[in-house]
Amino acid sequence: MILIDEKIIGLIFKQGIILAFFVIFEIQKKNMSLKCGIVGLPNVGKSTLFNCLSNAKAQSANFPFCTIEPNIGTISVPDSRLEKLESLVSPERVIPTTMEILDIAGLVKGASKGEGLGNKFLANIRETDAILHVLRCFEDGNIIHVDGSVDPLRDKEIIDIELQLKDLESVEKKITSLSRVIKSGDKDAVKENELALKLKDGLEQGLSVRGIELNKDEKELVRSFNLITAKPVMYVCNVDEASVQNGNHFVDTVRSAVQDEGAEVLVIGAKIEADITELETYEERQMFLDELNLEEPGVNRLIRSAYALLNLQTYFTAGEKEVRAWTIKEGMSAPQAAGVIHTDFEKGFIRAEVMKYDDFTALGSEQAVKESGKFKLEGKEYIVQDGDIMHFRFNV
Repeated sequence: MILIDEKIIGLIFKQGIILAFFVIFEIQKKNMSLKCGIVGLPNVGKSTLFNCLSNAKAQSANFPFCTIEPNIGTISVPDSRLEKLESLVSPERVIPTTMEILDIAGLVKGASKGEGLGNKFLANIRETDAILHVLRCFEDGNIIHVDGSVDPLRDKEIIDIELQLKDLESVEKKITSLSRVIKSGDKDAVKENELALKLKDGLEQGLSVRGIELNKDEKELVRSFNLITAKPVMYVCNVDEASVQNGNHFVDTVRSAVQDEGAEVLVIGAKIEADITELETYEERQMFLDELNLEEPGVNRLIRSAYALLNLQTYFTAGEKEVRAWTIKEGMSAPQAAGVIHTDFEKGFIRAEVMKYDDFTALGSEQAVKESGKFKLEGKEYIVQDGDIMHFRFNV
């Protein structure tokens, strides 16, 4: 539901054209309900990490955090550019962009056959857009590992196999259903079947779908299959305090094992992050980070990396009422980006007024950007870049 002051509504219809950032309202972002799922075996630090993310508010000034369900969090994406824009514009409020993190039930061997919470785990992970795979990379005799010893590669393989088996089951069902359609001469069904057979062969060889070589058309088509191992993944190595900065031999083995996947490996100490969240003031947290020679909490890096994993980027609107970050998919055009604010902005799009973040912050004001000749008017074909500061003009 859109909430707009009646006076503003009158102004919109009186003027016919209005700058987007002058309209102050609360909306849900169009098509931006993308979320990452945190997965891992029991006792690897997955829930501890999620709880730290849940307290991101304490680590990123006054940015909001809210719990939608017991295991789903909407978390602000840390972005220092907002602080700089706030200092230059002095708005009434600053609103960061957000993303959803889902804490998924721990997985055990046999999950693909329904063991433990397998069915719940697999159903939940299928709803996510990307996977944050937490691996235990620390020794601690007080925290029992479900398999009796610390071996992140074995843990990774357990989850990989279960997800691959579930995808194999889905692909085999797809092949069976397509066989009936193919008999009718449906050419699209033939293409889908060829891809399904290729995926089946790869999965049977122990490959995840994202590791199977596919051409451009196949990559586009495979999205409709909604396979778990086709989702992008980031490996989060949970380490002890001594290994937070440079990792350890466990982390090295993970990096070596996943180098062909093109996946990011991020090192984080969940216990340290939990200690940080217990500190009450910003000053205390900074002192703690300084003692560890860390520039910022690890969860900040994790959130930003997860945001990038989803192929998301940010543009800004900036005015006296508010400075706000907006989430878009990479490659979106100016009208599509305007539509994230409201569908009417996309439907009635006329043009976008664009300033580059670096130009605006270096020159200090919109007027200075205009005088330098760096203030641009862009049309429907313009592809929005990360960090663009935009005003939209549109017809009501």
